[in-house]
Amino acid sequence: MYQQDKGINLPVDLIRTVAIILVILLHASIEPAPTIDIMSPQGVELWWASNIYNSVSRVCVPLFVMLTGALLLQPSKTDEPLRVFFKKRWKRIGIPVLFWMAVFFAWRYFVNGEVLTLNSIVQGIIVGPYTHFWFVYLIVGLYLLTPIIRIIVAHANWSLIKYFFLIWIVGTGVFPLLRLFANIGPQITWFNETVFVLSGMIGYFIFGAYAGKLRPRTSLLVLLLTVGSLWTIFGTYFLVGTMGEAYSQFFMDASSLNVILAATSLFMLLAAVPHEKVGVRFPRLSRALKVISENTLPIYLFHVIVLETLQKGYLGFKLSVLTLNPLIEIPLITGVTLLICLVIIVPLKKIPHVKSIIG
Repeated sequence: MYQQDKGINLPVDLIRTVAIILVILLHASIEPAPTIDIMSPQGVELWWASNIYNSVSRVCVPLFVMLTGALLLQPSKTDEPLRVFFKKRWKRIGIPVLFWMAVFFAWRYFVNGEVLTLNSIVQGIIVGPYTHFWFVYLIVGLYLLTPIIRIIVAHANWSLIKYFFLIWIVGTGVFPLLRLFANIGPQITWFNETVFVLSGMIGYFIFGAYAGKLRPRTSLLVLLLTVGSLWTIFGTYFLVGTMGEAYSQFFMDASSLNVILAATSLFMLLAAVPHEKVGVRFPRLSRALKVISENTLPIYLFHVIVLETLQKGYLGFKLSVLTLNPLIEIPLITGVTLLICLVIIVPLKKIPHVKSIIG
């Protein structure tokens, strides 16, 4: 049920499962629906359903990043040779990512009917053949920094780490709020990117290694999670209504203050779950979490194909916001997509050598 490594004792399966479900929910909530008039009753209903599910699921990537930091930035691993570290990472994601990149190039060509050129293939390799591959490149970047950050985490005192979190929150979450003032927006962006160089996802990565040192009250974490989620939902509504659709992603960004509050609070809530007791009291749930957790990489890379197949009716029927009430359809297609992924991936990984290929 959990992975332990000299000081780390987290419900890893639970955190991974929650994160991957939220990833699918996020992508299910942003299904394009160009035939619906956004000002019609159906359009308003769709916008709000999409906004709510999109907003609450924005913590998914930060959860993955914090868990990665918790697992990789342990002081006990500082002596791991670079060759050993990168060999493990290559075995874990290198070959599977190359395989799924080829799958998505094929999907673009044979299913989406896209004419692939040498230029588009090179671009696809550099930035990813499909939009969700950006997370793979983020993880690669964190892997490249891990051997260095391990040393910092192992030897830095708590005061220094708190100082880092302070400048990270100010530079990543607080200072960018000034961009909402149109007359100084461009200057704020330049200043923020120039002065606060330690910003973005790196804060989540390091926070994962230190979350266990923090012991806030559960009630406070629930409050911050609620405030952060509601801030995302209604902040997005306010910005779109007053400043236009161009600001629809402002509070959705993983680096926005509201998402930082929600994501870090949820991570600490999940990390505090007594996993041993859950495994004893709910063995079936424990086994289900383990199966999902062990397959998060192939589920992440494959689920977009399943989503598009269901939404576009490639199986002879459509499961789409165009055919069902979006408040029901979005969580429904999320569950169906997860189930289909498992039904396909789990048996495949039992075939010799397939596991190392698909992840």
